[in-house]
Amino acid sequence: MQGIGNDYVYVNCFEETVTNPSNLAVKISDRHYGVGSDGLILIMPSKFADVKMRIFNADGSEAQMCGNGIRCVAKYSYTFGLKKSDTISIETLAGIKTAILTVENEKVSQVKVEMGSPILLRNEIPMVGKNESVIDEPLHVESSSINITCVSMGNPHCISFWDNVDSLELQSIGKGIENHKVFPQRINAHFVQILSSNKIKMRTWERGSGETLACGTGAIASCVASILNKKTERSITVCLPGGDLQTEWTDDNKTYMTGPAEFVFTGQWDRDKT
Repeated sequence: MQGIGNDYVYVNCFEETVTNPSNLAVKISDRHYGVGSDGLILIMPSKFADVKMRIFNADGSEAQMCGNGIRCVAKYSYTFGLKKSDTISIETLAGIKTAILTVENEKVSQVKVEMGSPILLRNEIPMVGKNESVIDEPLHVESSSINITCVSMGNPHCISFWDNVDSLELQSIGKGIENHKVFPQRINAHFVQILSSNKIKMRTWERGSGETLACGTGAIASCVASILNKKTERSITVCLPGGDLQTEWTDDNKTYMTGPAEFVFTGQWDRDKT
């Protein structure tokens, strides 16, 4: 499945058993010798919500949350009857999230997710240093100094603002930020260009996966960072290489993300490969 180009392999663990998801994620995500994806997502039974999701990046590391992935989990759960409701609760390592589905003729066309409140204190992101918010703060990456704003949406994000994001060499700068010593758990790096007071353009370097076409939690984090830096309104469109997401940070400190989720194909994986 894919959410605006952010593609994952999904396994229904109500029916299947995955004994080593980290190992499977590496093999199945390989775009030459595997299926090809940004990672692996398991849809599982939950004691606390309608379903549970576990996310593994292409390098096998486990992530706390995935905004595009959670929309796909919600659509899958409705389509295959794991929860036949237009409101689905989903357990993640970042807490329980609620997905609200737009259903037309028994088909899910859009999914809106309440993403929770942003975490802004440095040590909770986590980031080394004095425990205060990180807004427009310089970060030395190799021979350059980049002003950054950091936000956690259950997973860590570093946002920087640029005049032209298309001209950036993400392979170098993205790796430099992701693996910077100030981020003890590494970090997702997002590069944002302000288009108007209610629209931004964004490129993403995801922790453990490299450059991706989209990042849902990163879109929310970039919305929050744009507001904190007084660059946009509280409800904005985030334009990513894979498509657009509608994002909002409300006055009562809640965040929302709305976008599509699509099936690409189904298949079987040879267990001997795991």
